[in-house]
Amino acid sequence: MTTETYVVAYEGDDDDSKTLDYAMASAKKAGAKIYLVHILEWSPYSFLTPTEIEERTMRRKEELARAKEVIIDPALAKVTAAGLEAEGVIKYGSVVELVAETATSVGASMIFVGRSGSNSISSRVFGSVPLGLAQIAPVPTVIVP
Repeated sequence: MTTETYVVAYEGDDDDSKTLDYAMASAKKAGAKIYLVHILEWSPYSFLTPTEIEERTMRRKEELARAKEVIIDPALAKVTAAGLEAEGVIKYGSVVELVAETATSVGASMIFVGRSGSNSISSRVFGSVPLGLAQIAPVPTVIVP
């Protein structure tokens, strides 16, 4: 019986594959469930025309379908093929805040996130997802290199 849930902040790239593999290995040892979270950053603009809002809504639905097909479904298949229980969700908004909120809402005992490979000035000034999660996460956060 699964007693713990591990949230994996998942973007679907090669680095995230390592993160998912590490989370899966840890989940197998602990008998934990994997809960994948993919965040599509989306900023609401209040000054859009009704036509622009309609187009944006259509694009949003297309993005959701594509993210499910290309990112979440293959990852869920990989986790379940390894014999682990898994769920996944796609959300819109701020990555750090939504991953932390998801961890709280599913009662997660741990968050797994890949280390950002960015050395850009913006990530130094504004921070990164792993750094942000390390600061606000409600549970321990594992940053996978």
